[in-house]
Amino acid sequence: MTEYPRVVVDLDKIRKNVKVLTKKCRESQIDVVGITKVFSGNIEVAKILVEGGVKYLGDSRVENLKKYESLDVPKVMIRLPMSSQIKEVVKHVDISLNSEISTIALLNEEAGKQYRVHRIILMLELGDLREGILPEDVESYMDQISSMQNIKLEGIGVNLTCYGGIIPSFDNLEQLEKIANLIEKKYDLKLNIISGGNSSSLDLLWKKKMPPKINNLRLGEALIFGRGTAYGKNLEGCFYDSVKLEVEIIELKEKESYPVGEIGLNAFGKKPVFIDRGKRKRAILAIGKQDVDQSNLEAMDEKLIILGASSDHLVLDVTDSKREYKVGDIVEFKLDYGSLLQLTTSPYVKKVFN
Repeated sequence: MTEYPRVVVDLDKIRKNVKVLTKKCRESQIDVVGITKVFSGNIEVAKILVEGGVKYLGDSRVENLKKYESLDVPKVMIRLPMSSQIKEVVKHVDISLNSEISTIALLNEEAGKQYRVHRIILMLELGDLREGILPEDVESYMDQISSMQNIKLEGIGVNLTCYGGIIPSFDNLEQLEKIANLIEKKYDLKLNIISGGNSSSLDLLWKKKMPPKINNLRLGEALIFGRGTAYGKNLEGCFYDSVKLEVEIIELKEKESYPVGEIGLNAFGKKPVFIDRGKRKRAILAIGKQDVDQSNLEAMDEKLIILGASSDHLVLDVTDSKREYKVGDIVEFKLDYGSLLQLTTSPYVKKVFN
């Protein structure tokens, strides 16, 4: 018997997206870090990324990167290492993103104990206000990193869009390029990686406005959903529907659309607001906020209205649909990156890879 709720992943569509995007990047001498965190370290997806041409596998969790030890590509940790995980990072990660000199010093010390050289990408703050050192601090950091025997500066990078929503531009990525030139000249070294951001940087690539020294992008959402994230544009030649959510109806009844009685706080400490539409046909589905934020879901049946959710229940208004739903029927939803990330993390949601 089929288990629900479930996320259904079309691996062939992802495979096509990976090939299209890695080819596009190669044409501009850009290597791709394939980001896998949205599938919680699924080895099948990781293999498709490698087969499709990504040069590195990246994830924010060392727990996921450990699953890829059989795959012969460098593993990149894209979240700054925690001090409490230094030993694991050095053992299982080839390259880590860093912005704290104290953390880099710990990595250097642990790498010495493990008789390894740990590679790092030094992250720069160029406006988005997430991780990264300020440009004026680069030389201070470099002076200290240069003295560390078990650390190799593999490159520098920037994160844009993810927190502050700052769009990658020729100007802000040119700053990264200038900092790379400064480091290479003053410290007499060659940076192998100049990482110009994530899927939001693809718009520059499509417009042929990427600064020439940028040779690396960290792509996750674009590989799965076939779109650039700066403006939400679909990318030519890619599939946009490689994943979907299927959920079962467990109750279907006509009820008033406005609750009866005094309205207080709901299960999440919020006072809900309702629109009185009179009596409507309402379906309850077997999924809830413990699994996904309902605001990130979109029903494929455009006539359905998502009314809200509790921990384990999703409530829909199905009155206007042309389909005559019944208990046990399956409702399908389109997903975005945020909803897919939540759903694949939930142990209560089945994951099906076709």
